[in-house]
Amino acid sequence: MTSEELSLTIRLDAWDMAYTGKASHMGGNFSLADIAAVLYNDIAKINPSNPHDENRDRIILSKGHCCAVIYACLAELGFFPKSELKTFGLNGSKLSCHISCKVPGVELSSGSLGHGAPVAAGIALNAKLKAKIYNVYAICGDGELNEGSIWEMVMFASQHKLDNFTVIIDANEMQAMGFTKDIINLAPISEKFKAFGWNVLDVDGHNHEELRSAFREKTHDKPKAIIAHTVKGHGVSFMENSLWWHYQIPFSHYYQEAIDELTGAAK
Repeated sequence: MTSEELSLTIRLDAWDMAYTGKASHMGGNFSLADIAAVLYNDIAKINPSNPHDENRDRIILSKGHCCAVIYACLAELGFFPKSELKTFGLNGSKLSCHISCKVPGVELSSGSLGHGAPVAAGIALNAKLKAKIYNVYAICGDGELNEGSIWEMVMFASQHKLDNFTVIIDANEMQAMGFTKDIINLAPISEKFKAFGWNVLDVDGHNHEELRSAFREKTHDKPKAIIAHTVKGHGVSFMENSLWWHYQIPFSHYYQEAIDELTGAAK
């Protein structure tokens, strides 16, 4: 399966999961899907038959509410049976609506924004101190950059020259209560990371070639930040750039309309 095929599959899987589990955050899941597909399919060294391999790459979803596409990725890659996706968000399921380390392939439970990326930086430092060969990836939202702990992580990672550490910003320019520029305007994000000594790349977060190239670019003595410019709800016209779809669950005619658009069946 190519990353492009995987990104479509996990969008459809996530949409079904949210419909069944009456779960939300589909806008942010859909902006993240291409990033996740490229990272899990083409970049990270992970092995579903040995998920605890000491030399595996570590992927931390700091924006833990957008876990549906990550669960879908892991299921498609064979970390657990795809049939378990049907339990997403249901009572008693390990597939909780904020990402859980009870799920094979998930490194860290997260949900409180600003926590995952600092933990990821600590894991990257551990690899350096113990001369381990794995890389660490942290996925953040641009709204999450409002958290002060993120900027402590930015300073920490630069200070320790964590060139085994990559932070990916899902920069869809929206957060729960509005546009990021209206809540706390952090633009230009890339210049802020550069000022703290990071290697920074701005890419189209829906262009798989640009994402692959950014992930593969070598850096020396600097952590890497990939600012992935995305569209909230990407792939479904009524969800794109819609704040309503931050918390809204799939219902009524929207369920089938999204599937039709994603699969090209829409008239």
